[in-house]
Amino acid sequence: MKDYLKSKILSALEKSGLGISVDILFDRPKIESHGDLSTNFALLAAKELKMKPRDVAQKVLDALELDPSLVEKPEIAGPGFINFKFTNKYFLSFIDEVLDKGENFGRSNAGAGKKTQVEFVSANPTGPLTVGHGRGAVFGDTVASILQWTGNDVTREYYFNNAGRQMRVLGDSIRLRYKEILGEKIDFPDDYYQGEYIRDIAQHLYDERGDKLKDEPAEGIFKERAEQEIFDDIKRTLDRLLIKFDVFYNENSLYETGKIKEVIAALESAELAYDKDGAKWFKATAVGGDQDKVIVKSTGEPTYRLPDIAYHIEKFRRGFQLVVDIFGSDHIATYPDVLLALKSLGYDTDKVKVLIHQFVTIFQNGEVVKMSTRKANFITLDELIDWVGADAVRFFFLMRSIGTHLNFDIDLAKKQSEENPVFYLQYAHARIASIIRFAEGEGISTKDLFAGGKKNFDITLLKEKEEIELSKILGTFPEVVEAAAFTFEPHRIINYLQEIAEAFHRFYHAHRVVIPDRQLSESRLALCLATKTVLANGFKILGISAPEKM
Repeated sequence: MKDYLKSKILSALEKSGLGISVDILFDRPKIESHGDLSTNFALLAAKELKMKPRDVAQKVLDALELDPSLVEKPEIAGPGFINFKFTNKYFLSFIDEVLDKGENFGRSNAGAGKKTQVEFVSANPTGPLTVGHGRGAVFGDTVASILQWTGNDVTREYYFNNAGRQMRVLGDSIRLRYKEILGEKIDFPDDYYQGEYIRDIAQHLYDERGDKLKDEPAEGIFKERAEQEIFDDIKRTLDRLLIKFDVFYNENSLYETGKIKEVIAALESAELAYDKDGAKWFKATAVGGDQDKVIVKSTGEPTYRLPDIAYHIEKFRRGFQLVVDIFGSDHIATYPDVLLALKSLGYDTDKVKVLIHQFVTIFQNGEVVKMSTRKANFITLDELIDWVGADAVRFFFLMRSIGTHLNFDIDLAKKQSEENPVFYLQYAHARIASIIRFAEGEGISTKDLFAGGKKNFDITLLKEKEEIELSKILGTFPEVVEAAAFTFEPHRIINYLQEIAEAFHRFYHAHRVVIPDRQLSESRLALCLATKTVLANGFKILGISAPEKM
């Protein structure tokens, strides 16, 4: 409708002789009586035309030719806004559109096939995924899904490091626990990996090899087995949340292929790297940074910034036109330096979107749950899934903006009532499925609505306020998906689905669907089917199930 109105306004401007170039934008008025869409272009054009905004608006309205079956007579409001109110026929046409497009309703080509990479999780294989990792995992997967729905060519990527000190410590943690199993008395360091999963891996090695590994070094089979089992565990956990990756990118390959050295050489060539106190520094202050940053420590070990710079250069070399990085709040101090280095080396950092997610606190019985019961000194993502189920985990992680701290209420997530927001939405879908089953029992099948290659229902029979309001909300789904893609905010879709569920329940409580009037029953059933379709499409984007029964 926005495109339709814009084209008509442009024609009216030309017809009325108002030769101006101005953006014609629309907003949804907050007050229902102000119409369905409003534009302020007359206020913007008035200065150029040296006219009063209301006079500009009136001239346009005098020349405006609109289809009266779609748009009622527009009105000028306030200093020069033009408000448009649409007809019931227009709103009811959304039912046809939803049913025509089915599971594709909400998809668009707004992304125009843009080659896009979404990097998320990126936890090193040193232990089980935490609830903090879980928030980033679900958010990243959903952002990727939204971008796909809007026509982007998306690659989901997991970046990890299986080298360096932390992996050496991991291998040695397994070795020492293995020696404990052999009966040796071990003074286990406090800064080693403490979780029960370390003992489990050591036990697996003992069960297979007995005492044959007692003289093996930490960086041999102990490290390799730890990485294998932990990564397998990570993938199983992600699979429970329906999260799959296209690429697992190993940080160590950046060293093996000389990419790290290339970055250092490029920075030195640009006179943006220097040696001081035995370390190598990025001269950030020369390109707008607050202070210079170490990229190679005096020990010869790189800081996080250096491989991250190299990795992002590879992203550009691989042809990605949009790079979405989803990090935990521990990255908030380092990613600006990475972007600054990339920009100083000539890369277009406007193509990189960094999204930072905040912490998660788990509550149960009104108290903070701090520790895992079986695996580590933190709550694992697996445990959270065990407690409340994958649907609730995904939904609750997506309910709020990632920029806010999330309090995850276990008791609420378990409730089988309308207090639980995910239950409320899924129940709306299941209730519609129940209505459809009841209709079929009464001799009205949804297949009858489309028999003979045509629609056998009359949407003009829907005249009640609740019917119009529900259909009106259904039609905005594509717009909501595009807005969520543009802002990288999946919670917009959740808020929208809650609007649908509320509107459906208002309709359901006010009007029976299956009634003696067969034609009206079929029309209301079509509205129900369209609502069920939009709910299911929204659930698919969010990665949660659409139950037929509850």
